[in-house]
Amino acid sequence: MEELWKLFIVFCRIGAFTFGGGYAMLPLIQKEVVEKNHWATDEEVIDYYAIGQCTPGIIAVNTATFIGFKQRGIIGAIVATCGVVFPSVVIISIIAAYLTNFEDYAVVQHAFGGIRVAVAALILNTIVKMWRTSVKDWLGIIIFSGSFLAVAFFNISPIPVVVISALLGISGMRVRTDVK
Repeated sequence: MEELWKLFIVFCRIGAFTFGGGYAMLPLIQKEVVEKNHWATDEEVIDYYAIGQCTPGIIAVNTATFIGFKQRGIIGAIVATCGVVFPSVVIISIIAAYLTNFEDYAVVQHAFGGIRVAVAALILNTIVKMWRTSVKDWLGIIIFSGSFLAVAFFNISPIPVVVISALLGISGMRVRTDVK
């Protein structure tokens, strides 16, 4: 029971103290899950992000579900998922009740502008960390570059980009193992 409570509290804290969506949560998930609690390795978390991106739903919720499942099975997955979602439900309910009264104030608009800049910095930090652990050879650089160009400049849906990238990764592994 103590471990379930810890899962809930950790993911509740992640959900409460990160703004800007799932990608903004990734640095905090990495710090809490890998560095503080040792529930997963850097490589496992990168895999959870990748799988979370490929499956329906929000990446942070999917990642919390995978980590909870790894720790305590189905009940762990449910508890971690509830933990990461709970703060958002509460905060969104409060904002929805009061935002229409404050949304036109300049201070609120400036605060959201500042939050967007901070979230962009958090996402960039996550990209750098993921680059260091994921891009290990020329094939990784090619897949990264092609994926970035496809999504950023050609507006190709991330779904085929992720599927093609996975197939390229599998093909690259087969070529490397056949060559050795």
